[in-house]
Amino acid sequence: MYSSRLRGYRLWGRRANGSALLYLCLIFRQTESVNIAHANKVGKRGAVILPSALRKRFGIEEGSFVIAEERDGGILIRPAMLVPIEPYTPARKAEFLLSNAVSKSDYRAARKSVEQLGIDPDTIPHHRPS
Repeated sequence: MYSSRLRGYRLWGRRANGSALLYLCLIFRQTESVNIAHANKVGKRGAVILPSALRKRFGIEEGSFVIAEERDGGILIRPAMLVPIEPYTPARKAEFLLSNAVSKSDYRAARKSVEQLGIDPDTIPHHRPS
């Protein structure tokens, strides 16, 4: 276990032409201890291998989506959840407008909005305000 206050290690090398090459930079600013399992090179297309213990701990499997965020001093990789988006039809929009009315005047305005959509409000199943 390494302390969570590890500021970073930079391993510099030299290329054949004499220019500096940065091999690795690890910066941890977490409140808990960090177990460094291993470090890998970044592949041709930017692929990074995550340790299996971390993949299991956070439920990351082949085909899972992750989010890469820029943070001060590094990159944060988090599991992502994709939620399908329901495209609303005009009838569904009309139902929302009519069912969310809280007063009689609000309901009348919602009926006018639904009529502007070209839909008869009486054909839409909805809850009327009391």
